[in-house]
Amino acid sequence: MRGTSARLTGFRYTFPAMRGVQAGREYYVLLCPLKLLPKLFLFDEEELPPNLRAQRTLNRARVPDIARYLVENQGSYVLSSLTASVDSKVAFEPLGDGDVDYQLGRLVVPMSARFVINDGQHRRAAVEAALKQKPALGDETVSIVLFQDAGLRRSQQMFADLNKHAVRPSRSLGVLYDYRDPFAGLAREIAETVPAFAGMVDIERTSISNRSRKLFTLSAIYQATGALLGQSASARRRRIDESERQFAVEFWTLVSEVIPDWLAAARGELHPHELRRDYIHAHAVALHALGIMGQNLAANHPDDWRDRLQRLRGLDWSRANSSLWEGRTLVGGRVSKAYQNVLLTSALLKEMLGLPLSTDEAKLEEGFAGAARVR
Repeated sequence: MRGTSARLTGFRYTFPAMRGVQAGREYYVLLCPLKLLPKLFLFDEEELPPNLRAQRTLNRARVPDIARYLVENQGSYVLSSLTASVDSKVAFEPLGDGDVDYQLGRLVVPMSARFVINDGQHRRAAVEAALKQKPALGDETVSIVLFQDAGLRRSQQMFADLNKHAVRPSRSLGVLYDYRDPFAGLAREIAETVPAFAGMVDIERTSISNRSRKLFTLSAIYQATGALLGQSASARRRRIDESERQFAVEFWTLVSEVIPDWLAAARGELHPHELRRDYIHAHAVALHALGIMGQNLAANHPDDWRDRLQRLRGLDWSRANSSLWEGRTLVGGRVSKAYQNVLLTSALLKEMLGLPLSTDEAKLEEGFAGAARVR
């Protein structure tokens, strides 16, 4: 990889670099081999109090997922630039005197220089972990936006500025654009092919606005389908076989027939706003609970689950039925998305279909029954 590696020459590093100016200060964009990152950036600030650090402490729970992504996608991973500061004088050697050549060249950094990451410490830690599994990654490069260190106060301000306006994409948009996750692909297929969902799914937002004409979000379908196939979020990178795909599409199609209000909304006969206002089944908590129930139903009744599902036709989903839903799916009259409310809702659905409850559902149901007796 000629021309893209840093070299250690005479107790100094030499990087291919570009030079630019921001806020009147020079900065540099370097190409750094991945194998050099752990040597340049050391975590020696973790024991300091926050007011003496230039970054947040490392959340090591995030590192394995990023490292796994790098290892499992060697042919297609994307690693965004790190932003860092260096505490010593550096020398930029331009290629020439022309407008372009003056901005391109080599950056010479003393080996004794101290580098501090202002943004990207979890990527750096993940690279170190990934290199232990795949050393060949070490010859690939990542770009580093490097600033001259102007002291702790300036580094802390850089961290604040870099993170102040950072906004994570919505979960629905993440599902829409994710082609590595088989469950994301299945959620997109369900949103497009199940009659009650086609044209009624918000594929960009994570929450439905009050007057939206959409019924559910793509992220809600993704979560509910993961529960339907018995997979936690951390396990959803596995392959989905054809039988699972067919089951998921058929299940949601049949649920749509059991809850005809969904199809009425898709036909334009009911406004989704009215369903959200008046019924439990038009909320993501119910969709998630249906997925949990569906997994249990198919596991316990593989041959007649379709017939048993029809028992849900007799369920009163009306929010006005507070004796049934208050404390279970409603808290103070408002729909709750808390996981315990999801489980309480799935417990009710299972009881209607004569299905066994999980340990957590049984405990919550016992507490709900005790609270109901007090009321």
